[in-house]
Amino acid sequence: MSFAFCSYFRGRMKRLFARQINFTRQNGNLTFVPHHEAVIESQLEKLQMLVDSSTNILILTGAGVSTESGIPDYRSEVVGLYARSNHRPIQHQDFMRSKHVRQRYWARNFVGWSKFSTVQPNASHFVLASWERHGKISSIVTQNVDRLHHKAGSKATVELHGCAHEVKCMKCNYEMSRDEFQRILTELNPSLSVPNAAIRPDADVELSQEIINTFRVPNCQQCRDELEGFYKPNIVFFGDNVPKSRVEFVFSQLQSSDCLLVLGSSLYVYSGYRFILRASELGIPSAIVNIGPTRGDKYASIKLSAKCSEVLTKICI
Repeated sequence: MSFAFCSYFRGRMKRLFARQINFTRQNGNLTFVPHHEAVIESQLEKLQMLVDSSTNILILTGAGVSTESGIPDYRSEVVGLYARSNHRPIQHQDFMRSKHVRQRYWARNFVGWSKFSTVQPNASHFVLASWERHGKISSIVTQNVDRLHHKAGSKATVELHGCAHEVKCMKCNYEMSRDEFQRILTELNPSLSVPNAAIRPDADVELSQEIINTFRVPNCQQCRDELEGFYKPNIVFFGDNVPKSRVEFVFSQLQSSDCLLVLGSSLYVYSGYRFILRASELGIPSAIVNIGPTRGDKYASIKLSAKCSEVLTKICI
């Protein structure tokens, strides 16, 4: 790789990052990024050497990649949802068993959807899309449900926990886009509007019980049992399992890769943690970029406690 090309690439990424910083400051999105130190140059050089020596990198991304776009995470100190409130994400079994829980979920999600669905990718998403176009990575495995990697242009993306942009009937498996479902909800609840509501990681907002009690949620009109069919976002909720076929596919991708790069994930949840464990078992080197400690730090060859975009925009492929 020529020095001139590397300098050009870094300059291009810095300009992109600068535009993104201006955007996020204007929209107040940096409040969701935890306090962090500057990138340590010696660690950055080690990561550059690992990237240079790898030809087929598997990327695993978590919530820390999307916080710069304005989507809060759960566990970050001070700015994460758990630190700011006593709100906890919905549990799979609660959603499946209780009509009232589904009513509460969809009411909150309905109000938050207009903001969540229009969130845009940030510099990290665009850098990874560029790496893919240059044939540097095998695939991007994301724990996020926001579809921002797709918006940035990535194609080889595995949505480990599903996607908030799709809904599915739990009885007949009929699927529709979340935007289409939003139109149905709007027709049923034409007067509901809560301006300036702050979204949470799972795309919902805080609503009064009075509003929730009057919110109307449709049953599935496609399945044969209209009284029982109900819609759920195509997301793996807490308490549920990632489909085995999806996990096995990622394992196969990892086995054919020569490096695992974890970005913006604490690896607290086993669904992502298992992959750094498997990389260690296979002898595949791994690196982690995440603000603060992670569950997989002891398995990583390199760990950078830094903001993802500040690292990725300085790496040259």
